[in-house]
Amino acid sequence: MLDNFSLKDLRSAVELVGGRVPLEASGGITLDNIRDVALTGVDFISVGEITHSVKALDISLTFEGGE
Repeated sequence: MLDNFSLKDLRSAVELVGGRVPLEASGGITLDNIRDVALTGVDFISVGEITHSVKALDISLTFEGGE
């Protein structure tokens, strides 16, 4: 997990690891910069921005008539 790395540091980490372990970029990634992050060569990208502002939907289920 490479959290809050700059693009330069992401590229350096990818080069250092050389594919021996999968790398995931996280932190500070937006829909505006995700392409640049992908081009660094990381294997996975976490984008928390897509869930940070989502409003929860309140759903409930009530069972009646049970013994």
